[in-house]
Amino acid sequence: MQLARQRLTSLKGVGEKQAEKLARLGLHVVQDLLFHLPLRYQDKTRLQPVCELVPGQETQIEGEIVSQHLTQSRNSSLLVSVIGADGGRLTLRFFHFGFRQAQQFKRGSHIRAFGEVRGGPKGLEMVHPAYRLFAPDNRPPLETTLTPVYPSTEGLGQATLLKLIKQAMALLQQYPLDEGLPKSLLSQWQLPPINQALTTLHQPQPHDDLAALKAFTHPAQARLIFEELLTHQLSMQWLRQQEQTRFAPPIGASQRVNQLLASLPFELTGAQQRVWAAIAEDLKRPHPMQRLVQGDVGSGKTIVAAMAAIQAAEAGFQVAVMAPTEILAEQHRNHFAEWLEPLKLELAWLNGRLKSAEKRHQLARIEQGDAKIVVGTHALFQKEVRFDRLGLVIIDEQHRFGVHQRLALHDKGLDGETHPHQLIMTATPIPRTLAMSAYGDLDLSVIDQLPPGRQPVDTAVLNQSKREDVMAHLVTQCEQGVQAYWVCPLIEESDQLDAQAAEVTAEQFQQHWPDLRLGLIHGRMKGEEKAQVMAAFQAHQLDLLVATTVIEVGVNVPNASLMIIENAERLGLAQLHQLRGRVGRGAKKSHCVLLYKPPLSETGKARLNIMRETNDGFVIAEEDLKLRGPGEILGTRQTGGLQFRIADLERDQAWLNQAREAAMTLLNQMPDEADCLHQRWLGEKMGYQHA
Repeated sequence: MQLARQRLTSLKGVGEKQAEKLARLGLHVVQDLLFHLPLRYQDKTRLQPVCELVPGQETQIEGEIVSQHLTQSRNSSLLVSVIGADGGRLTLRFFHFGFRQAQQFKRGSHIRAFGEVRGGPKGLEMVHPAYRLFAPDNRPPLETTLTPVYPSTEGLGQATLLKLIKQAMALLQQYPLDEGLPKSLLSQWQLPPINQALTTLHQPQPHDDLAALKAFTHPAQARLIFEELLTHQLSMQWLRQQEQTRFAPPIGASQRVNQLLASLPFELTGAQQRVWAAIAEDLKRPHPMQRLVQGDVGSGKTIVAAMAAIQAAEAGFQVAVMAPTEILAEQHRNHFAEWLEPLKLELAWLNGRLKSAEKRHQLARIEQGDAKIVVGTHALFQKEVRFDRLGLVIIDEQHRFGVHQRLALHDKGLDGETHPHQLIMTATPIPRTLAMSAYGDLDLSVIDQLPPGRQPVDTAVLNQSKREDVMAHLVTQCEQGVQAYWVCPLIEESDQLDAQAAEVTAEQFQQHWPDLRLGLIHGRMKGEEKAQVMAAFQAHQLDLLVATTVIEVGVNVPNASLMIIENAERLGLAQLHQLRGRVGRGAKKSHCVLLYKPPLSETGKARLNIMRETNDGFVIAEEDLKLRGPGEILGTRQTGGLQFRIADLERDQAWLNQAREAAMTLLNQMPDEADCLHQRWLGEKMGYQHA
């Protein structure tokens, strides 16, 4: 019997409704249950003397009930006083209870309780402990293994998961999993066999090192962490090999690229030249380019992408340039139009707001091949979009798109056995550790140099109580020719979030400073409205732009040199860095003010301090990884990408190099083991990985 194919409905107690709940946790077959690993453990294998309890401790006690009573307050609670055999006293507090439950706690009854010890008004307490009443001559036996606590979902409690995993473990004894790792690796890293590791993690014995389990350093955990990272590296390297066997049209050097460079009012930085050389080399090869270009805010990625587009267009191919927001797509359209028009290259534009007649016109130009370069939002991968000869796909801020969306655009370039080249860009710096793990199938280039004249932005962190002073200072600056942004997290006031809304802020400025030329922009406005406001701001017809975080990417106004971000404590580091990157683009010294509402959490303090101390996007990204974790930074919470069951890229960095080296060995020398690991950890997910 293969546990990887045995449906959960074959287990006792699992009907269709229960199966639906389990599916929400990604559990479909028995093997999934085996790899549904505990978040933590409870030790119910022993009793703690009541007189030795300390606050913050999660433990189990036994004692005799000496009294119980209700507190007389608006939110009454049930207090049960317990005395241990050692004379120590403890109160059990219940906020939610029924009449029958209260009657159970009779004086003289014996009770065993498990929970977290806290300090209370009259001594130590346990709030809502798990408990069991028993007669003195019929003490229940203690647990023989540590009790795992599993990730759960609504309607699926710990008791149910424990029963199901117990059934899965019994089946594992009958039908052990194939090992998957060669003996040489197990010996080299002193790792236990797979079945032993799973048994230890689901049923740890009292003698197992609980501290090591809590720290994720236990050999059983190390075995699964290493195997999961190894499998991920295998998938990346396998995809890389697959790409090298596919055909893409070789695209040679372009005279028009040289014409563009000669016409620019600036020279490329050394970093831009280095990255362009790598892209040009990729395009010459008869295999699909798969390159990720990272560059901090304002480093000049767009011109490099335009050069690649021009080279492909001159060779007779079409190019799709996809951006996640209308503002960013519009910015790309404007840049590309400026650069392409003198070169006599046709540009098409697609977004979700085009009128029917205009959309039909653009679709016809794309299908007939008249438009060589097509810029747009997610509208580009819709079914009705047909390319004549798509040779290059450029995706900006690709982590904001779902895997299905990226695949849909890539597949529009498939022509028999011919695949399009792909260039992926991001202005969200990704730490090297994360980039190698998330994008191991891609070639990575970094534009790590800002153009000459770009100055670091001075950042100040101020209490919200200084808000009116900041507003007055901003108006004074605008009167002297400065342009400014004022960013609010919300569009309108909300009872649920205590944050200033963009519309309210705009009204306040207009009431107090009616001569201030002010524009308002937010995500609910129509595309044309947003475009008009942005155009007015770029032309310096407006002094102040009050906006939501819709301006996070794609807005380029060199004269703007002052940025105010309200409720900055509500935003992540990457978002704050992107917003701040809207200033510091011109010759003027630029400033950013982060307004926060106290009290700040420890994470909030750390985040704002990092913003004050550095402008380096890669330093910020490293800190962001520590604070938020990889899934948030890469956007994989929503897109179904890099999500590990047990491995953690920040915690388990030490295993990454070993996993990468082992993956090469398995892929080239042990294909059966590689396939076993792939089926165990990834199953059918491989199809999305090359997106």
